[in-house]
Amino acid sequence: MIVGPDAPRPPVAEGNPPANQDAAPLPAFGPTEAEARPIAKGRPWVPLVAALLPVLVLLFLLAYGFPTDPRAIPSPLVRAPAPDFTLTLFDGSPVKLTDYRGKAVVLNFWASWCIPCREEAPLLEAAWRALKDRNVVFLGVNIQDSQEAATGFIREFGLSFPNGRDAAGKIAIDYGVYGIPETFFIDRQGRITGKVIGPLGAETLVARAREALQGIASAEERRPGFQSVR
Repeated sequence: MIVGPDAPRPPVAEGNPPANQDAAPLPAFGPTEAEARPIAKGRPWVPLVAALLPVLVLLFLLAYGFPTDPRAIPSPLVRAPAPDFTLTLFDGSPVKLTDYRGKAVVLNFWASWCIPCREEAPLLEAAWRALKDRNVVFLGVNIQDSQEAATGFIREFGLSFPNGRDAAGKIAIDYGVYGIPETFFIDRQGRITGKVIGPLGAETLVARAREALQGIASAEERRPGFQSVR
């Protein structure tokens, strides 16, 4: 009998591999725990909708949720104190808005090249002559214009109420002017009671001036025909 490494080994039955007690167990070939979980059925479109929803909401807000025209936003100045300013009139004298405290003020922004301003000018002069003895002051602010053109406009329409040129545009910016003619109505305490964008009509002008005298605030009004200055 041969003993040792040269000794013959017993035959191994076919299909029966020798047992190896030190070998690690083989992993199972079945599905893993994650693979064995059931797959959701019936709603394959849910992830797509979830991804597109923010885009759809944004498009809706852009189309309907925000004004397409920034001019459609009401002025925050109505019912607020009127910004004070100093204006040099065309006769060279300075005037401050607070100089008119205790009176209603019709503050009109205009330019000589503005066609609606030319149509409105005779009405403003007539209203000024009718209301100047009733504690109502008219004050014109000329913007985006030359001195020569503005004074020519005043002579052409015979304007007798105070007018001055806002050469730097600061007053117009403080009042948020974006179209002319644009008129603000200010009460005796210096509070803005109304604003009209576009050429005034006689009824509107008188009604807003009366409301300013009484301290009654009205809604902002937009009329067709104004010219943009922005």
